[in-house]
Amino acid sequence: MGDDPTVVVGRMKLGSQGLQVSTQGLGCMGMSAFYGPPKPDHDMINLISHAVSRGITFLDTSDIYGPHTNETLLGKALASVSVRDKAEIATKFGIFFDGAIRGIRGDPEYVRAACEGSLKRLGVDCIDLYYQHRVDTKLPIEVTVKNDLVATITIGELKKLVEEGKIKYIGLSEASASTIRRAHAVHPITAVQLEWSLWTRDVEEEIVPTCRELGIGIVAYSPLGRGFLSYGPKMTESLADDDFRKHMPRFQKENLEHNKHIFEKLNEIATRKGCTPSQLALAWVHHQGSDVCPIPGTTKIENLEQNIGALSVKLTHEEMTELENLANSADAVKGDRYGGTSYSWKDSETPPLSSWKGQ
Repeated sequence: MGDDPTVVVGRMKLGSQGLQVSTQGLGCMGMSAFYGPPKPDHDMINLISHAVSRGITFLDTSDIYGPHTNETLLGKALASVSVRDKAEIATKFGIFFDGAIRGIRGDPEYVRAACEGSLKRLGVDCIDLYYQHRVDTKLPIEVTVKNDLVATITIGELKKLVEEGKIKYIGLSEASASTIRRAHAVHPITAVQLEWSLWTRDVEEEIVPTCRELGIGIVAYSPLGRGFLSYGPKMTESLADDDFRKHMPRFQKENLEHNKHIFEKLNEIATRKGCTPSQLALAWVHHQGSDVCPIPGTTKIENLEQNIGALSVKLTHEEMTELENLANSADAVKGDRYGGTSYSWKDSETPPLSSWKGQ
């Protein structure tokens, strides 16, 4: 199927609070961080501008990408009126690095300072969708009483930022079902960002149903398995020394040897279907429902066009079943998503409000 410039990118409602975005977004992280050296600003600005001109207007970043440099890059791209007037900007707060030590904060002072920093770097007056990137498990996510005074915590402060017009909609990333419910009770959550692909499906049991029950949109990051579902095991051969995928359990040699069968079968089905493996894997995510927006990342226009082409790949019930059977057993995929770090929704429970004593 390849690139097809006639494929039209549609629009969708993300959540039930009024936000509308393109049916496919663009993850910008790899342009600046974690996937090897930063790419040239000029090339990435051209890519972002091309994406928006093709209808990919939902642009995803975070203050930790760089840190800060990805937001600055996006801010340069947004300086073009033709981009800013059409784009929906999503950014995140909550993860910080103090030297080599990673930390997570959700206290009100940090939330506000992070938002102000993102607004400045992006060069905008209002952020369309502002996510808590990872949940601060040291604090209740709602509100608490300290010294007989009600003190807003993470969602309470985000609610204030909405009221002040600094952000339009609130999101969560890698949050558990109970955390989502507790946050949503304070202020409506518009979207939850989670990792969802053919080889990452643990969210389907509890997280996705919770979002749908509450009318929360679903944003799927790494829908191509961080490149594995596009290129298979050979992708690891060209990773830069500082590409953090080199250290992820699923990409270790002993696990790749087992996991390669997923790509081989995916490639076989794609050949029969007349599309690329990445288009087939991305089409599977698109077929999960009209409330799901995948945000594949790329640094190349040709890959962007190929991702857009996934929108024209139509899957039958039988084909969906065949794809889902690739990795639907407990031992189908070897290796955790992350290493020993607590980056997953499984580590996102916060203290119950009833037991919180304050600091």
